[in-house]
Amino acid sequence: MKYIFVSGGVISGLGKGITAASIGLLLKARGIKVTNVKVDMYLNVDAGTIRPTEHGEVFVCDDGIETDQDIGNYERFTDQNLKRENYMTTGQVYLSVIQRERAFGYDGEDVEAIPHVTDEIIERIKKAGKVNGAEVVIVELGGTVGEYQNSLFFEASRILKLKNPKDVIQIHVSYLPVIKSIGELKSKPAQQSVRLLNSMGIQPDFLIARSEKLIDKKRRERLAMFCNMRDEDIICNPDLPNIYRVPLFLDEQKFGEKIIKKLGLKLKKKILSEWKEFVDKLEKAKKEVVVGMVGKYFGTGDYTLADSYLCVNEAIKHAGAVNGVKVRLESVSAEDLEKNGVEELKKYQGIIVPQGWGNRGTEGKMLAVKYARENKIPYLGLCFGMQMAVIEFARNVLGLKGANSEEVDPKTKYPVVHVMPDQKKYLEAHQYGGTIRLGAWPCKIAKGSILNKIYGEDVVQERHRHRYEVNNEFREKLEKAGMVISGTSPDGKLVEAIELKNHPFFVGTQFHPEYKSRPLSPHPIFVEFVKAVKKYDNIGIWNTVSMGK
Repeated sequence: MKYIFVSGGVISGLGKGITAASIGLLLKARGIKVTNVKVDMYLNVDAGTIRPTEHGEVFVCDDGIETDQDIGNYERFTDQNLKRENYMTTGQVYLSVIQRERAFGYDGEDVEAIPHVTDEIIERIKKAGKVNGAEVVIVELGGTVGEYQNSLFFEASRILKLKNPKDVIQIHVSYLPVIKSIGELKSKPAQQSVRLLNSMGIQPDFLIARSEKLIDKKRRERLAMFCNMRDEDIICNPDLPNIYRVPLFLDEQKFGEKIIKKLGLKLKKKILSEWKEFVDKLEKAKKEVVVGMVGKYFGTGDYTLADSYLCVNEAIKHAGAVNGVKVRLESVSAEDLEKNGVEELKKYQGIIVPQGWGNRGTEGKMLAVKYARENKIPYLGLCFGMQMAVIEFARNVLGLKGANSEEVDPKTKYPVVHVMPDQKKYLEAHQYGGTIRLGAWPCKIAKGSILNKIYGEDVVQERHRHRYEVNNEFREKLEKAGMVISGTSPDGKLVEAIELKNHPFFVGTQFHPEYKSRPLSPHPIFVEFVKAVKKYDNIGIWNTVSMGK
């Protein structure tokens, strides 16, 4: 196996994940079997208990591992389902080492960071390659160079290269800022970043120069000189219209070919035509539609985040490209709706209520559901968004005043959404990490339903992340009042999806279709939602053309 380590410098949020994902795509396009690994330096065992505003969206794989959002980027770019072996945290590594020591796994040695922790890291990287049948393992090192928390991962990469010099390359992503008062691109921060890397015994094989604009010849020469590199190994990566153009831009610089040459692999024919076609569709669409996403994980201090609902953002883009439209997805604060009413929703041609936890903002979300239901605006509820739709329907159609979820109001008279029976023991024991319903589960689709038309299948596999479910005690009443239970678990005990009759598009899913949407295979639920949004004009009059035509 060959190994590529991708590290970052100067600032976080540079796009290391997109770089690593792009490398995966470029190599796969040349017929090379790849897999991507994300390393996070925090002591959490996984990302499941981290707030979205703290570290971005939690991404869930088929096998139920709760991971960093970059795993989602890897899946989208390489069109591969990844596994728990593709995700590593400091917490996982330390836990394994300590458990082995307690079991006398080190035969009485004093257990130290080097070699025991670094050996554990290296073995995990190798295992990720083996279980995925990869020729090349691309490892993204979280954080930035120089942080004490991730130093052991850098050390592991150095040791692996020392032992296998021809099989390991180091790629460093660094930032070149523009000082506006001077109007000049500055290379010193990138130079210092590489020097920090050098001080750890690591010399990058490639430097990815992130910047607002293309770096010029002078800056490239200075980077090469002071970073001890060749000009051709400085790769430009300026801000681009969208992340999906990044691999194409890198390919124009023959980046994939350069990597293959350094790793001593055979250069095969390149196939990127489908990806280019998708990017062209995404960028050339002229018609724009506007969708409001009503959530609560938008703010961090004085700033607004885009990463809290990253998979929904990307799934909408994929669906927009297929439908030949640009979808502008705008953030709508559920708490603002509670204070100011639904006037803000009048400008949208579609409404999405995504995942969420706890009671904050729930009344605002239900106002959005009610507005979409009554005004025949295309609605998509995802996980918590489906539960909000059920509660709103119970309150305002069934007349069950005060109906709610036990998560929001444990004392509600009408718990139309309640905790799953097997989850009670975990809540009582405060066992929150990795205990909820996670990963891919089968869903039986009701014949004749909208979902049946969308999927064209009777049983599908979708990914889950929830602890609460629709209460079956209210199910018959909901159905008699016009709610369609369009998806259930195969045994019929769990409600997996709902929809409404006499509405252009009103669908809620307990699962997360956004996790499985890919640029070259957009999720059909999002495709049909955007199709419905296209038919809804700017003044809110529904075009009665039937769905799918």
